[in-house]
Amino acid sequence: MKTKPSFMLRLMIALLALAMYSCQNDTTELPDEVAQEKQTTEDLKSELTPLSTQDLPEAVKEQLELTRQNLAKYLPNDLQIMGIELLGSITTEKGVELSHRTVKDQANVIAYGNITDPASVQIDPMESLYSGKGLADIQSRVEAAAREEIKSGDNVMQITWKRGEAVYRTQCFYRDSGIVWDNILSGLVMIDKAGETETSEEASSGKEEGIQARTYSKWYKRWWTANWLWGSKRGEMGYKITIYYSSGRVSNTDVSDWGYISLGKAKSYSKIIKNSGAYGKCQYALGLCTPTGSLSFNSSKFKVSFSGLGSNIVANGSKSLYP
Repeated sequence: MKTKPSFMLRLMIALLALAMYSCQNDTTELPDEVAQEKQTTEDLKSELTPLSTQDLPEAVKEQLELTRQNLAKYLPNDLQIMGIELLGSITTEKGVELSHRTVKDQANVIAYGNITDPASVQIDPMESLYSGKGLADIQSRVEAAAREEIKSGDNVMQITWKRGEAVYRTQCFYRDSGIVWDNILSGLVMIDKAGETETSEEASSGKEEGIQARTYSKWYKRWWTANWLWGSKRGEMGYKITIYYSSGRVSNTDVSDWGYISLGKAKSYSKIIKNSGAYGKCQYALGLCTPTGSLSFNSSKFKVSFSGLGSNIVANGSKSLYP
């Protein structure tokens, strides 16, 4: 004699089937944010307005030519610009949004490093460098920086790069005044790691008649410069220490610091650690980096540190200055 399944058994079978159907749906549906990352260069091209001329602005021509020269100088037989294709002009809000999404697409390349130090240069698709949260963080930083730079009215060209056997293509955004964004051009820098120094000639104050003990001043300045690949200044960081002294004894010490960079981040800190006596002494903590990296300052250690992916230079140390 056959028996019918109990009500509870039938209910359990129904719930199990519903759960399996729900799990299947979870694995086939893509979240909106993932679908947005599938935007391609073709999507952007279709939204651009044709250019009125196929000639590049003179400023952009010069930047590209100087970039070619510097790449040939510092990265011979390595990274090269193989060609460019003018795509159009951004004239709609959708075009602006597509531009921001395109440059942060995980399949697009990013670059970082100092071309005067070839071993530091890295160029890869974002998805090859990071995954998970790390990839999402890099994409977020790229998009945030691009939103600050890429505007309606900017023009777009595609640059084809070659490095060894690898070929890369980037969307380069520009206007009459010059290039404003490119995933490779924005990521690479030229920096002299040694920096530059300058010292003062001995100067004196209190020169009026009747003043017996004159006060002299002396200063020392050191700074580091980050340049675009075409050679113009992109940023600088540095410090300057000044001592005031008479009869071979320091009476007071001053220090100043600075740090700034276009399309990137900068930090600068300094303090006096010996104000008077036989000499003056300061401590400094400085840093510059491109948008995909991050700088932090530890006040207890008085130290700037770099993290993430990006071209960077950091200088932490102290300087003593004697009369």
